[in-house]
Amino acid sequence: MVATLKRQFGSGISEASTYLGQNYMVVDRSLIPEILQVLRDQEQFDYCVDITAVHYLTREKPFDVIWILYSFARNERIRVKTLISDGEALPSSVPIWPTTNWLEREVYDMFGIAFEGHPDLKRILLPEGWKGHPLRKDYGIIQQDNEWVQANLGIESGQ
Repeated sequence: MVATLKRQFGSGISEASTYLGQNYMVVDRSLIPEILQVLRDQEQFDYCVDITAVHYLTREKPFDVIWILYSFARNERIRVKTLISDGEALPSSVPIWPTTNWLEREVYDMFGIAFEGHPDLKRILLPEGWKGHPLRKDYGIIQQDNEWVQANLGIESGQ
């Protein structure tokens, strides 16, 4: 399957391999909606298990965004990854899998990565108005939005 996709999309798939029996692909960000659609419609990956991200502070494109997909018919998973720069947005996958709505909101909330075309992109775990994105490497592990805590809870940060 991955070889077929690599032939179809050529250099848009920069890496394709299998690790511990699970396929993964590194895909150019411009091809993400098309490849996700093909995986759902032609390869039967009918469930998006998760969307997550990883932040590598010193890289030119510091964010990996990863879709973990599952095919019930095939009993198989695949990971699709793309690399993006800080401030770059990705097309929303909500039109492909409506359940990715909350997954994209979590990536937005924790990493600050926006998804173009998302129907309601707003924080999901932290309150509106919170400053920063806690899973970024430049956000300190015990850092809190002290201003928000003081204004909304009336206390000094417990950290």
